[in-house]
Amino acid sequence: MPETSPDSSESSFTVKSAVIGILAATAGLMSGLDIGVISGALDFVSREFHASTMQQEWIVSGMMAGAAIGAILAGWLARITGRKWSLVIAGIIFIFGSLGCAVSWSVMSMIVNRGLMGLAIGIAAFTSPLYLSEIASKETRGAMIATYQLMITVGILVAFISDTLFAYHAQWRWMFGIIVIPGILFVIGVLFLPYSPRWLMMKGRKKEAHSVLEDLRPDSHDTAAEIRSIEAQLTSRKGGFSLLKSNSNFRRSVALGVLLQAMQQFAGINVIMYYAPKIFALAGFVGESQMWCTAVVGFVNVLATLAAIGLVDRWGRKPILYCGFATMVFSLAGLSWLNITGMETQTASIMCVFFVMIFISAHAMSAGPLMWVLCSEIQPMKGRDLGITISTLSNWISNMIVGLSFLSILNGLGGGCTFALMAGLNGLFLLLTWLYVPETNDVSLEQIEKNLMMGKKLRNIGQ
Repeated sequence: MPETSPDSSESSFTVKSAVIGILAATAGLMSGLDIGVISGALDFVSREFHASTMQQEWIVSGMMAGAAIGAILAGWLARITGRKWSLVIAGIIFIFGSLGCAVSWSVMSMIVNRGLMGLAIGIAAFTSPLYLSEIASKETRGAMIATYQLMITVGILVAFISDTLFAYHAQWRWMFGIIVIPGILFVIGVLFLPYSPRWLMMKGRKKEAHSVLEDLRPDSHDTAAEIRSIEAQLTSRKGGFSLLKSNSNFRRSVALGVLLQAMQQFAGINVIMYYAPKIFALAGFVGESQMWCTAVVGFVNVLATLAAIGLVDRWGRKPILYCGFATMVFSLAGLSWLNITGMETQTASIMCVFFVMIFISAHAMSAGPLMWVLCSEIQPMKGRDLGITISTLSNWISNMIVGLSFLSILNGLGGGCTFALMAGLNGLFLLLTWLYVPETNDVSLEQIEKNLMMGKKLRNIGQ
């Protein structure tokens, strides 16, 4: 029997790990589908149910309220049932929420069913990056977790295209109904995933954990070393709340996780995603042209996130964040200037689309995927479930604040001041990245935790 060469063996492990990572990251598809579908359906729903501005904001933000609850429950669910079955449960809830939205009969029923979809997304947003961080090697961890964000962008694009096609006949119920299909496919795919080796070790199932890692790591020495490292962490493991109360270093990592997720949302990405047709309406695009411009936004979002996956483990986290926030400041300042000077000419309208595309590209290459990567890396194993729960919860609370306030701020301040405010926030986030965000590229989770618990500055825990 011929021997398998190390290169071919390593290649097979890489392919297997990639397939597992893509399947797990598909949880992001649900979030993307929900973000995308409401962008196209909102005008039709509001007209049918005669929804006020505040009711429209709640239709958008009902999902985030549900997601916040899902994020709170997700840590307990992932610990008790495992990461794999948490994703299955999230997929099933998403299917029922989508069907509920498709048959909604009032504003309130729509908000409730959007909340149900959000519950699923909140669970998935916690569990998928956590699972990916626990099965990935340190060399591929950034790209694998960033794949979760890629799936969000793919979901947004699919929903934008679907919305555009259904918009010709104002079929908003089909916009929601059609996304049940990817929800079903997601549940089926997750059933074939292995359990997280770290979760198996937490449950005392060392033999199974070793077997999973042998399938995922090309070097048996790496597997043995990783098992020993996980065992050492578990030996001194405390519950999350007791650790939060007793350990100031853990409180620092939790605070950084909250900051990172707030930065991702207040950068303004979901302002563009939720209300893209309304923004393009300000630029003079009407009817189907609004929808097609929105679909192009989704396409650019996917391409830029693909680029981020290729760069995150080469360039590192911080250089990409610096570039991303600086570019977002530029593009939002451009949108502010256009809104102040007026967009009556065709040139101004084209420039509006250009600045939106630049903003989308910058966010998709930086804050979009990298905040999920960093939040899954910086929390110590002793309190990882709680730490990621709190940071994920802060993501959805920030998201809900943005969704609930944007239309009111836009109506009150006008486009120029609104986008200037967003540009200023991104300038602040550029500074905060320099002050507090660590570079974690090619550093093991165990080393990051060791540096954190030694009391190193947050910006240095990856060194």
